[in-house]
Amino acid sequence: MRILFIGDITGAAGISILRAQLPRILEDYPADVVIANAENAAPNGRGITPKIAEQLYDIGVEILTMGNHTWDQREAYQWLADDMRVVRPANFHVDAPGRGYTFCKVGKSELAIGNLIGRTYMGLYACPFEAADRMLSEVKERTPFCLIDFHAEVTSEKLAMGWYLAGRASVVVSTHTHVQTADERILPGKTAFISDVGMTGPRDGILGVKRDLIIKRFIDQMPVRFELAEGAKQLSAVYVVLADDGRAQSIERILIVSD
Repeated sequence: MRILFIGDITGAAGISILRAQLPRILEDYPADVVIANAENAAPNGRGITPKIAEQLYDIGVEILTMGNHTWDQREAYQWLADDMRVVRPANFHVDAPGRGYTFCKVGKSELAIGNLIGRTYMGLYACPFEAADRMLSEVKERTPFCLIDFHAEVTSEKLAMGWYLAGRASVVVSTHTHVQTADERILPGKTAFISDVGMTGPRDGILGVKRDLIIKRFIDQMPVRFELAEGAKQLSAVYVVLADDGRAQSIERILIVSD
């Protein structure tokens, strides 16, 4: 099974470069399934709407994962409950709309796609490690193929999750920081891991936001209204190949920059 996972799609720039580059990427990295984190895909970079989700599906993304901006667009609430192609963190409250994992048919097999959110500098969420245990106990009854997107802030928590799930999940990718890390590897037990897939969106901002706004905030510590940067774009992704038993064979980073 060959998986292409796209890092945090951010605003219109992220959708634009994905539309332009995905066909070319798939020529070099023929994927059986395309997954993307889309919690920043709204025009202001906060949340997602059903209309934007349909754009991503039309481009070729099959499953969407979310994160801390899941609830930023109210019109997404019912959509999250109804659309089986999107997952939000499983360690949100049990009554939150939507689901923490879903399944995608891939050839004669199924891939389970799960979503978790970290707690360090992120919020008062339930334990992601316990949520991961519950998730795996359920999905493993159905398929050996399982990818988890851990949406978290600090690399220590991300690494902890990778090692915690080593040999149990097929793939553990992390998102949220918008900076692609260079630590992709196959952990013992044949679990593919990376601390952060990176961002798909404005290249020359600061995490996708206009530079001057962020610099000003660091200097005077006053709140600012974030606006997404313009100009050059980037696409960040990883390509993972799994064996027939669900164990990872390889993981490769992808970074494309476009003016």
